[in-house]
Amino acid sequence: MIKLASNVLSLQLDRVTRRKCSVNVETWRVETTRLSEWFRKIHRYYWTAGAVTLLAAFLGLAMWASRPSTLFPVLKNGKYGFIDTSGKLVVQPRFDHANPFSDGLAPVSIANHWGYVNGSGKVVVNPQFDMADQFSDGLALAETGGRLGYIDKSGKYRIHPQYERAGRFGDGRAPVLVNGRWGYIGKDGKMAIAPQFEEGGKFSEKLAAVRAGNKCGYIDRSGKMAIVPQFISGGDFHDGLAAVRLGNKYGYIDKTGTVVIAPQFDSVGDFSDGLALAAIGGRYGFIDRKGKYSINPQFENAGNFRAGLAPVWSGDLAGYIDRNGKYVWSPTS
Repeated sequence: MIKLASNVLSLQLDRVTRRKCSVNVETWRVETTRLSEWFRKIHRYYWTAGAVTLLAAFLGLAMWASRPSTLFPVLKNGKYGFIDTSGKLVVQPRFDHANPFSDGLAPVSIANHWGYVNGSGKVVVNPQFDMADQFSDGLALAETGGRLGYIDKSGKYRIHPQYERAGRFGDGRAPVLVNGRWGYIGKDGKMAIAPQFEEGGKFSEKLAAVRAGNKCGYIDRSGKMAIVPQFISGGDFHDGLAAVRLGNKYGYIDKTGTVVIAPQFDSVGDFSDGLALAAIGGRYGFIDRKGKYSINPQFENAGNFRAGLAPVWSGDLAGYIDRNGKYVWSPTS
């Protein structure tokens, strides 16, 4: 039996809120181990629909489809490999841990060191890092000696390891923690937005969630406040919408800061393919852009859609469904 790659960092909304204003859709999972330690350093927060535990499964993101960027990490006999959308193993399990593909490469761990493989499973960046993240904007966070920097696809540091906490690049900016405040650097490593925020999220669709005081708002690439801080927490924009928390429930805003889906859900995810993960009463389903369920809440746990498929869980077994809610790969297969 094949299990979806385990080692999930399952962060519930409230916990993410305490750590970061930009909850980057509080329903994402992380396919890697030692993530609790890693995530204390790396400022990437994937909302995970589910309990606050290290679960077995995907980084909120098991990436999908038959191209290298859409292969799924899976765990079989204690090792990780990658399957395609049909459930066929295309990269045989031989890695200690594996994260999803991005920009044609996937982080993998061998003997407690991280490197990268391509879509055929060939190691293209030798395992050498204490931890390695997915690529974004052509650069990836990597850890050496307890400090974070950014590497290119050859594995060479373009921004040398110097940060205790940092986040992924988006729209040419990356959040970094300097002297207790969050600011943003450019791809040249120079400070583009001075450290001034209590918390700062990844830029997505030219906006980033930040915490100023006890409220969360959104800044543009210049650092100017585009949406006034007013939310308890806020996620990245995807498909023009971002999840926010108002009171004890979660809904969605547009880029003007207007609430377009009223807060009503216990936890939520990013919009992708026109659908977003949303939970009510401990069960997870998927809503459309009007906030109506397209796939009724029925799953014990689930992740965001990518390229037409979404991971869902039954106990500690994971499968994938399509946009109609039909299993493409059954948890019992």
